[in-house]
Amino acid sequence: MSIRIQLQDARSLYTNLDFIRGKAILSLTRTEDITAVNVKLEGESKSRLEGEAPDPYGFGPMRRRREDFVIETEVHKLLYKAVTVFPATNPQTAKRDGVYTFQPGQHDFPFDFKDQAIIRYYIKATVVRPAFYKENYRTEHVFPFFPIEPPRPVPNRLESYARRQHQFAPVVQPSTPTKSSIKPPSIFRKGSQAAVGSNSSPSSTTAPLQVCSICVDARLPDPATITCNEPLPLRIIITKLNDSPAIIYLQLLQIELVANTVVRAHHLSRENLTSTVLISKSNMRIRLSEIDKVMEIDKGWWKDIPLPNTVAPSFDTCNISRTYFVIVKVGLTHGLGDQTFPELTVHALKMPVSVYSGIRPPPALLEAMADNRRPLVGPQAHIRPQPPSKLSSAYQKQSSQSSPATAQPD
Repeated sequence: MSIRIQLQDARSLYTNLDFIRGKAILSLTRTEDITAVNVKLEGESKSRLEGEAPDPYGFGPMRRRREDFVIETEVHKLLYKAVTVFPATNPQTAKRDGVYTFQPGQHDFPFDFKDQAIIRYYIKATVVRPAFYKENYRTEHVFPFFPIEPPRPVPNRLESYARRQHQFAPVVQPSTPTKSSIKPPSIFRKGSQAAVGSNSSPSSTTAPLQVCSICVDARLPDPATITCNEPLPLRIIITKLNDSPAIIYLQLLQIELVANTVVRAHHLSRENLTSTVLISKSNMRIRLSEIDKVMEIDKGWWKDIPLPNTVAPSFDTCNISRTYFVIVKVGLTHGLGDQTFPELTVHALKMPVSVYSGIRPPPALLEAMADNRRPLVGPQAHIRPQPPSKLSSAYQKQSSQSSPATAQPD
């Protein structure tokens, strides 16, 4: 006896609006008694961590033993749907109190699931046999799942940003001394001392330049959302904060997406950081505008580079969560005329972002959700307001402190 699952329209991924259709195929080499055939659609999130066990007696790390280290495992069912594909709701014939006899050969049992909820999603088929000493036959078919996007907010002109300011080190440019500034040697002073004394005068031999101050901005639409398989809607702006005649050069540019995955298992937790570099350029020496104080780096460096298909959307489950942030590194130098000064300053700008799957909900679903959010018409029961709890107050305070900065676009 063997059983396997065959999908009707197998595809690379499924969303929570798709139907999963197929059949469980049972192959028999001899006559078998079967009670039922069950097919289940499951989603499972599993975490496994190793660490120190709780210390109820307060012995501290010096009294720890090898036995005090434990392995904790958590398993959460994100999705569970079960259907009985055999027997039917009203079976025509049954033998021996619900036990059915199947002849040798191949038997198909179609099924149809509407997917509700990337962790691990699979379809499981089980053949139930009546005898207690005979095990039930099972098979699993794992499939990839991507959630559709939640409704996006109405587009606006606000931008979330990260900003760094910098002031280049003062630069002193030597000037050519004139004949009147060089005093002739005398009997009371040697010629070398006269030259040194005259060159040490800053008013006649040095010309200090005005210190150049700049501000570097990395901007994303607010709220900061990026989409799988699409380029970043990023703007990088360099602004001069004073009237320095210095010219700004773009020397280095790097954009990377960092994923922070938090795994929890009971009292243990672990964070795992992975980085995806979208662009990395060095020794660029691109001369930015000499006239404008506000300079924007050309988007052509990253506008044709989509997020790789290995990037999963942001998610949060009972024991596993993943968040993202973008790090933009901009390296700048400055100069005067054709001369470039050696100072290189690198600014790392970090912005938290939400990654969407790119699978947008159909318009009919959005309209239905909008209708459900409309306020009720008519009198409503008066509900007495309750005072906020300490936990909700602390959460609101934390949320207000960690909210991203926003700005109107230039």
